[in-house]
Amino acid sequence: MSKQLPFDTEKNEYCPECSALLVIRNGAHGPFLACSGYPECHYLRPLRSVTESHIVKILEGHNCPKCGHDLVLKQGRFGMFIGCSHYPSCEHTELIDKPDETKIPCPQCQKGNLLQRKSRFGKTFYACDNYPSCQFIINNKPVTGKCEFCEYPLLMEKKGGQGVKLCCASKRCGKSQEK
Repeated sequence: MSKQLPFDTEKNEYCPECSALLVIRNGAHGPFLACSGYPECHYLRPLRSVTESHIVKILEGHNCPKCGHDLVLKQGRFGMFIGCSHYPSCEHTELIDKPDETKIPCPQCQKGNLLQRKSRFGKTFYACDNYPSCQFIINNKPVTGKCEFCEYPLLMEKKGGQGVKLCCASKRCGKSQEK
């Protein structure tokens, strides 16, 4: 397996600290510029700004509730979102995919409700909105009802080869319910 060599920059940029040539390297968070004089010089700079977002579309007819200017659809580092066109003077933002509130009470703390969330990998799960005081979580869609076997106050939908089944949400029980 050959080691990938760093490439020179197209414009032959030089390090502001030691005047050595800057080279493009690839890291865990993407490509960056680094000093070719490493390890003596530790200068580096990301190739693109991580906080930068760009406007995809102006949403005409939709105004910012804070300042009244147009809202815009933007692409940021965590995906698409809606924001004010007068950023940074107005920092109003809205999520496009708002989490679904299930209105199903949490079976563990009985104070909060279960919310639909997304993991960092894009997988959907349901968790108590009283996090971190309550850490109840399930991966399947919750359904109101009691288990026939252990009387746990929550059921969940499981998709399988025979279609969708209702199962107990308790990790100790987990049995399929009769319809």
